[in-house]
Amino acid sequence: MAPDPETLRRHFLAAWGPDTCYPSEREQWSPVNPARDQCGMTALVVQDVLGGDLVLAEVHVDGSKVGHHYWNRLPDGTELDLTADQFRPEEEVVGGEVVVRPPDAPRYHREQYELLRARVLASLEEDDGR
Repeated sequence: MAPDPETLRRHFLAAWGPDTCYPSEREQWSPVNPARDQCGMTALVVQDVLGGDLVLAEVHVDGSKVGHHYWNRLPDGTELDLTADQFRPEEEVVGGEVVVRPPDAPRYHREQYELLRARVLASLEEDDGR
């Protein structure tokens, strides 16, 4: 049985760290905002666990693009964004389009994705074994 979003969120909170965020942001990562810079890898792992689509949008500050943001659209159409709380008040997520996942694994940040995936899947298995 698939985990509910809050259970899944708990597993990601335990799995996120400076070694699973975007490498260029590793020095700024903090447990105070654990979801920061974890969106791409998180969305891929959520898709591995729950299926559905990846959604990609832009992040703007004062009307200028400063980055991208990923989240999931589940098979039932529900949107799930486990990293939505990472944003600062001045940051705005704009748009959102379904994107096709690379056929094998992400071209960028593969190491972070594989580490996060291993941690989350192991944690879910441990939960199932209780």
